[in-house]
Amino acid sequence: MSAESSFQELDLALSRSKLDRAAHLRLDQSALDEMWDRAEIAQISGDRFRTLSSDEGKRVSLEFLTANAITDEVGERYFLGIAESGKPYFLWHTKFNENAKPTSGTFKSLREIGALLNDLEIGIAAHGLALSQWHDAHPMCAKCGAKTESVQGGSVRECVADQQQHHPRTDPAIIVLVKDSQDRVLLGHQKIWPTNRFSTLAGFVEPGESFERCVRREVFEEAGVNVISMNYLGSQPWPFPASIMIAFEALIDNPEAAKGDGVEIEEVRWFSRVEMKAAVAADAIILPPTISVARAMINRWYGPDAGKDLIGGEAWRN
Repeated sequence: MSAESSFQELDLALSRSKLDRAAHLRLDQSALDEMWDRAEIAQISGDRFRTLSSDEGKRVSLEFLTANAITDEVGERYFLGIAESGKPYFLWHTKFNENAKPTSGTFKSLREIGALLNDLEIGIAAHGLALSQWHDAHPMCAKCGAKTESVQGGSVRECVADQQQHHPRTDPAIIVLVKDSQDRVLLGHQKIWPTNRFSTLAGFVEPGESFERCVRREVFEEAGVNVISMNYLGSQPWPFPASIMIAFEALIDNPEAAKGDGVEIEEVRWFSRVEMKAAVAADAIILPPTISVARAMINRWYGPDAGKDLIGGEAWRN
């Protein structure tokens, strides 16, 4: 690997989308009303999407509603965009009610269904979850404390007192696949994770910090090794609740110094491909979930046999 290596974008599940967000329509209330009447509408209740399952849960899809089907629930509608077919898509956002029993479908989280959705649905779900969680977290104006309300198709919240507008924010975080000159990868285990759950290193970008500086800082802070070169691999929204993961692979020059910081990273381990295959087969390591950037980076490094060799357990952060 070198800094001059050609860019090969990762195939990241949550980065896929088949919608034109059509931002120019957000200020046209009459257009939004007209589109709502003929739209496909995904429903999110709390952080759970209304879904349909078949084949004992092996196939899952979002259940899309029509405007006529939404009659008695209190909620907000958010414009998501327009498909290539010209069909508009919206999100219907309601508070989670554990006693609610939909006439069809069940409510499931994106963590549960993300790997099973098609490209259209995964884009809708990633956008919809991030947007709905931002609305839930910002009911009041950060400047004066007055109530805010959703405007511009759900893309903005506006203060009812002084009309200050508040826009969704996304927190950038780097995620790094650390490698040495033998093409081994370094994975870490956090104290709060399940036993044997290992993943790539990651951390939030601090104010005034570049992605590249953040990579070097986080790798040194968490594992005590020095980055000498890096490649950008791609990015993926991570709406749990409001991040975007900026993915890099980085080469280090002092693998013998690798050690967890003891605060966030409890243990670090080097893996060759043979060692990782054996660890997965023996249930000695739990990998990140399929839809994560970390798993995509690990699979890319491992090679074309990752789909059959790395099929052991996988886990979220907690």
